[in-house]
Amino acid sequence: MSSQPRRLAPEPHPTRLPESPPPTVVPTAESLSPDAASPQVAARPPPAPKLERPRPTIRSTKAALTMTPTAVQRLRGLFGGPTPQLIRIGVRNKGCAGLSYHLDYVEKPGKFDEVVEQDGVKVLIDSKALFSIIGSEMDWKEDALSSKFVFKNPNIKDACGCGESFNVAQ
Repeated sequence: MSSQPRRLAPEPHPTRLPESPPPTVVPTAESLSPDAASPQVAARPPPAPKLERPRPTIRSTKAALTMTPTAVQRLRGLFGGPTPQLIRIGVRNKGCAGLSYHLDYVEKPGKFDEVVEQDGVKVLIDSKALFSIIGSEMDWKEDALSSKFVFKNPNIKDACGCGESFNVAQ
């Protein structure tokens, strides 16, 4: 007897099917190009056209500024002059707390001004002041000593004692 171990032949796996060769494609005379040197590759179909989605339009759900009926009435009186003008509301660095409201007469809206229309009255908001004013209410107040537009602004975090200037959180 030899001292070398005996090798057994592997048995075929009973669940394995014999592999079949890949199918052979035989080109026809119509599918071959007349130039035998050119590669024989079928052209890919053109890509499907992409559907163009309409651009979404951004619409605000709430006005940047609301006006009370007394403010609308006063603005109508101001706009009733011989030359049609608009009022632009902005803020300036001024006062103890940092910002103060500023109103200007203008001929036409600026490039980035926000136009607010309520009850047929148009008011412009300066683009630089929009984030300080957004959500505010504009009112007209008259008393024995003064008459002025007053703003109720939910964005104010600090105001001076006299009420002329304010500060918003950044």
